[in-house]
Amino acid sequence: MASRRRPISRPSIDHRAPLPSLTGLRFVAAAPVFFFHLSLTFIPMNPFSDPTWANAYKTVFWKAGWVGVSFFFVLSGFLLMWRNSDSRGYLHFFRKRLVKLFPSHIVTWTLAMILFAGAAASTPWDYLPNLFLVNSWFPVHDIFLAVNVPSWSLCCELMFYALFPLIAPLVRRIPKERLALALAGCVAGTFLIAAITTLLPNTPHTDGMPISTVQFWFGYNLPLPRLFEFTSGMVLARLLAAGRLPAIRPAVAWGALLVGYVVAELVPFTFSFIPFTLVPLLLLVGSAVPRDLDGRTSWLSSRTMVWLGEVSFGFYMSQHVLLYTLRVKIQHGAHYAPLPATALILGAFAVTILAGWLLYRLVELPAMNRWATARRPELPRETAAQAPAPAPAEAEGVEAGAGVYS
Repeated sequence: MASRRRPISRPSIDHRAPLPSLTGLRFVAAAPVFFFHLSLTFIPMNPFSDPTWANAYKTVFWKAGWVGVSFFFVLSGFLLMWRNSDSRGYLHFFRKRLVKLFPSHIVTWTLAMILFAGAAASTPWDYLPNLFLVNSWFPVHDIFLAVNVPSWSLCCELMFYALFPLIAPLVRRIPKERLALALAGCVAGTFLIAAITTLLPNTPHTDGMPISTVQFWFGYNLPLPRLFEFTSGMVLARLLAAGRLPAIRPAVAWGALLVGYVVAELVPFTFSFIPFTLVPLLLLVGSAVPRDLDGRTSWLSSRTMVWLGEVSFGFYMSQHVLLYTLRVKIQHGAHYAPLPATALILGAFAVTILAGWLLYRLVELPAMNRWATARRPELPRETAAQAPAPAPAEAEGVEAGAGVYS
């Protein structure tokens, strides 16, 4: 799938250099989750009254949310491995990511509880595991998909952060000539998980899907198996840094993703979650980063895409709260002709971008600026005048991105 040009070889790579294309790709990963949720019919989200349009929309976006979340995990592993070269210690590392994660999560969790989840809850088990981001460890549908549904993926991110200091030294010890084999092993691991999932009891079926609740939980929501995607991103970072990644044309990467997406529609359901789109997602990252390092621009590194990438965490965290409130609580699942339904989707998309920006400006950035970095001790006035000012979180670009975009 890669072109025949020679592998990338750079004598010195600046691992702190901006990677605007990856910032743009953050929104590319978040947007499909939005359109996926509007394709659901077992929850009255799909707005099309015409069955042909409703089924066509569902067919196009049925797997999109799963691909987007998988992309989050790949990006997290890549960027943590690529950026984390300082010696400030694990506590600094973990605090920075918790500060990125929890303020926006708590705000959206609270809104969800007020608008709909609180009224439906009968016991604290219906909402407290999600508040503390441990709900994905429970094989109970109403727990692992509780309150603000997309936040289940943050349970995985918390595990990634906790295990990263243990996994990173192991990845760094892999000999350069065996990195490709290690990456293949990560991909093979996703096929193994899918095969094991197939062997689990397939009844009773979970809502709207041809598999059981335990299969959906183990094959998709349980954090531990998602380590394969996260670790594949880490290994990819080492491959690129070692100059052992063949040059990849963006068109080839996007074409591979399209092929993988179509294949995921055709294979047995448990194999449609991750395995056939993981390699294309790795190719996308592998094609984007060298362009940024070489100073080449693309649509992904445009000012618009970078801005969208910066607000994408807020967009991701707020979209279910807005969509569920609109489609279920306000519109009561009403259906519309194709043109009004399309206008509704695009209008909701624009409002969710606005909500993401508000969450970014009013919650995410203030929290990062206030708590993400340890305060420096007081210096004598003459010394302080010579010391460089610490960069605000807003200026850190991709490095500031944590949560599902670490």
